[in-house]
Amino acid sequence: MKKKIIIEQIIANFASKIYEDANKAIADIKDGSVLCVGGFGISGTPHQIIEKIAKNDGPKNLTIVRLLLKTKQVKKIIASYVGENGVFEKQYLEGEIELELNPQGTLAERLRAAGAGIPAFFTPAGAGTVIEHGGLVTLYGKNATVIKKSQPKESRKFNGRDYVLETAIHGDFGLIKAWKADEDGNLIFRGTARNFNPECAKSSRVCIAQVEEIVPIGTFKPDQVHLPGIFVNRIVCVPNPEKRIERLTFRDPNAKSKALKPAQILRHKMAARAAQEFKDGMNVNLGIGIPTLCAEKIPDGMKIKLQSENGLLGMGPWPQKGLEDPDWINAGKETITPLPGASIFSSSESFAMIRGGHLDLTILGAMQVSETGDLANWMIPRVLVKGMGGAMDLISSGSRVIILTEHCDKKGRPKIVSKCSLPLTGRQVADMIISEIAVFKVEKGKGLTLIEHAKGVTVDEIKSKTGCSFKVSPNLKEMNV
Repeated sequence: MKKKIIIEQIIANFASKIYEDANKAIADIKDGSVLCVGGFGISGTPHQIIEKIAKNDGPKNLTIVRLLLKTKQVKKIIASYVGENGVFEKQYLEGEIELELNPQGTLAERLRAAGAGIPAFFTPAGAGTVIEHGGLVTLYGKNATVIKKSQPKESRKFNGRDYVLETAIHGDFGLIKAWKADEDGNLIFRGTARNFNPECAKSSRVCIAQVEEIVPIGTFKPDQVHLPGIFVNRIVCVPNPEKRIERLTFRDPNAKSKALKPAQILRHKMAARAAQEFKDGMNVNLGIGIPTLCAEKIPDGMKIKLQSENGLLGMGPWPQKGLEDPDWINAGKETITPLPGASIFSSSESFAMIRGGHLDLTILGAMQVSETGDLANWMIPRVLVKGMGGAMDLISSGSRVIILTEHCDKKGRPKIVSKCSLPLTGRQVADMIISEIAVFKVEKGKGLTLIEHAKGVTVDEIKSKTGCSFKVSPNLKEMNV
């Protein structure tokens, strides 16, 4: 009897983490707080908690990202990719908000480091770019005047390679989203909705978890727990929350019989050529845009594991219509399915996998790529602000890098140039460039060699559309796509 009373008392103490009223869970968030918010795009984001903060004249001057932008409660954003967020872009370019951009893997590791008591670390991501050297505009004034720029960071060489010093990010509050919690705060995530959530929980002084279901202690087996309750302070249950999908994509069983536009045909041919670089057993990461089409071009019988930096290894095709799941998305925020044998992990583990050299091949798009293999693919100053996402980590991983890009931009200007004029993603990183008219082998730091041309395209035409000189292989052949 005494033992039963003690157990009931312990459970009662554990249950104190549960907040029936979400407003009470966020009541002590003050002006100027740093909020570490989980989620990737809109997947795995604690929308309902954020909406509570945005209402009723909530705290101001926050360092955060997500929905509070519209209510102008945010002073500063620390992010890796802001994508097509027009509200953010307008506020940033008009000087209403400060922006600190990080490579995605660096952002995940800065959060993880804070939770692990590590004040700083060296990473290869961003070495040789504005991340290391500084100069990126972080705050504009009126009439596009520059008020503040990023500062240079300490760098060091290890084993002959350049690394940049990054510091940990500590949050006052972590706002995260999980699938299930027990009364002690042990959490289980679902699908790729795990992403940044564990890191945001660990890095913060107070973690507030929005969950879909709370179960009694003992419901989870110990080896089922994804995040131990020691990292979770408050639990708010939101049953059956609305789960939106940013990019609803389906597998079309009639795709082969449908007519494609000429531009689409060229992109598919480029992806098919890039897929010829696949070898059985490879672990491959595909960037957003044209590179994602490569997933459809994997030869029958070949085993390729596709890695998505938001936390999935073993990515399968788009779902059939009606079977889409908002908790299963890829790095392009598209709905996907996992293959048998797939695995799920957090964002920091995903980028540890990348930086640790466990990928064989990376295929990325480009805004510009130089004759020496420099890559620029994340920003056009004062015009387009996307962020580098995971690209800086991917090109510093040691894997082979293929650039898959249209030969010229929409204005007809060459994207393959002698020197990149846009902010760099990395120096001397490309091994191969594939466009709709040509394939170049890149001798890093030296130059390009044309090894293939598209059907009906001459060397002179390729020269006229390329912004740098190149060699022509004596074994030049036609692209076989």
